[in-house]
Amino acid sequence: MSTATATTSAAIAATTAELEARIRQAPRRFRVMTGDRPTGPLHLGHYFGTLHNRVRLQELGVDVFVIIADYQVLTDRDVADRLGEHMEGMLLDYLAVGIDPARSTVFNHSAVPALNQLMLPFLSLVSVAELNRNPTVKDEIAHSRQSAVSGLMFTYPVHQAADILFCKGNLVPVGQDQLPHLEVTRTVARRFNERYGAVFPEPEALLSDAPLLLGTDGTKMSKSRGNSIALGADADETARLIKGAKTDAERYITYDPENRPGVSSLVLLAALCLGREPHAVAEEVGGGGAAALKRTVTEAVNSRMAPIRARRAEYARDMGYVRSVLRAGNERANEIAMATLEEVRGVMGGAPQ
Repeated sequence: MSTATATTSAAIAATTAELEARIRQAPRRFRVMTGDRPTGPLHLGHYFGTLHNRVRLQELGVDVFVIIADYQVLTDRDVADRLGEHMEGMLLDYLAVGIDPARSTVFNHSAVPALNQLMLPFLSLVSVAELNRNPTVKDEIAHSRQSAVSGLMFTYPVHQAADILFCKGNLVPVGQDQLPHLEVTRTVARRFNERYGAVFPEPEALLSDAPLLLGTDGTKMSKSRGNSIALGADADETARLIKGAKTDAERYITYDPENRPGVSSLVLLAALCLGREPHAVAEEVGGGGAAALKRTVTEAVNSRMAPIRARRAEYARDMGYVRSVLRAGNERANEIAMATLEEVRGVMGGAPQ
């Protein structure tokens, strides 16, 4: 690691620690906005990367908003395949991992028209050049499923700004790669406030130290690549998927993410499930090789996921309740979005509705 990189990492760690301290001291001053696109089943990468953190913040007393971003499914694909099925599966996963509808608000894009209306004035606050040089958008365009880039893809960061600012979210859990998107939101909020009057907070980034879990094929774990272990998978399917995971030819198991990514990702998964250090898990497996490692991972995952699977199955037996959670969340989100839109219209000089 270079000196500059080490200095930057230390600064980020210090900023994150200071923000975490403020959250613990006064959690009700914060409103978190986060969410997922319903493009497929949520998986273990989501669980350890974001879901458990949402529950943690909820338990601290932070007001958590979780958006099922159904409109944004179309940013990088031409049609929204199996949208209803994926949305209901996502709701089941949220409830199963511990998202509490009494303390967190779950809603979906298409049910909150006022949120999406905010995108229009927000687009006037950023230039085409600024959108064009957004590195996150460039990466998403490069991996898009579309033959041509749609306008929705191009304006994706501004739509996300509307997602965050409609409820005046002031805290957004993100990975390092998502910081450019959040900076667009901060820019939109700042310019709106300067032009029309103080309405929006400039949200802070709660940087995630989420571990990188690779898929069973050794590449990035993804809903669309068929290389993930879904939260809804049963014990037998989980065992099958782990058994087929990519490792390497070296028998002795070590934790070396740079040189042994496939093996190390499996070690990390076991460590996360067991609440242990990866190096300790690797040392324990040692000369047992890939077969022993996969047995350890399978047992650890199935043990960790057992209560979540049980809760998911219980909720799945009452889909009427599950759908009512989304209806209630949509109602709250609509009330807040309408109030924000009226405030925006007022400071912009719009006619009362």
